[in-house]
Amino acid sequence: MRLAAYSIDVTGESLRAIIFDFNGVIADDETPHLQCFQQALNEAGLALSKEEYYGTYLGMDERTCAAALLTRRDGRCDPSIHACIAERKAALFHDHTATHPASLFPWVTGFVKRVAGPYRLAIASGGKREQIRSALAGHPIEPAFEVIVSADECGTGKPDPAIYEYTLRQLNAKRPKPPLLRANECLVIEDSRAGIQAALRAGMRILAVATTYPASELTDAHLVLPTLDGVDPADLARRLFQPRSTEDCAGWGKQSRQD
Repeated sequence: MRLAAYSIDVTGESLRAIIFDFNGVIADDETPHLQCFQQALNEAGLALSKEEYYGTYLGMDERTCAAALLTRRDGRCDPSIHACIAERKAALFHDHTATHPASLFPWVTGFVKRVAGPYRLAIASGGKREQIRSALAGHPIEPAFEVIVSADECGTGKPDPAIYEYTLRQLNAKRPKPPLLRANECLVIEDSRAGIQAALRAGMRILAVATTYPASELTDAHLVLPTLDGVDPADLARRLFQPRSTEDCAGWGKQSRQD
């Protein structure tokens, strides 16, 4: 796997914080999210197939995708219709989780416990805060995240970097004493092209997990792995923040594709 052409110099930096996307990284709930989104769109007179969502609109989150569909149909994105779609989708997903609680990936607990000591942890998700809180409620990893940023706090969707930039500011607001956390000291864990682009534009390092999209669609990330199962945080820090040379980074990327 190649390093992104506009990734920052990886020498002389250390890993201090890990920022997780939520759906598809922590929560194994991408399928019901898509189904609820499709129904909300359908009620607004819009159609979106699974193939289109994972193909034509591959680099977009739900808000950006809905805006693109409205623009394609109407020549513009009507803010009121756009907001209604988002609200309806959230209501549908809320009803779904009332009878089908969101499940977390089985390897998430172990990984979060391994990284919670050495590094600061945060969540930056385009989902609703209520959905994130509900999925984490009572789970052993819930207290590990000192900052959770959702669509309720940041209304601009990925691939815009706003949500990752806002999360960094919130982490620094929690601990305002120098040295402040810098973007190039953050590792983002993502599962989508839109999320990867957002984190790259925020100047952060990215580990992509191929839980939602095939690894071949995630190659702009600095490293791609099938899951986080058994991943050693110290090894991640070495591979992504303290490489001996550019050639070493390229070698690690190629190895990760074969794992």
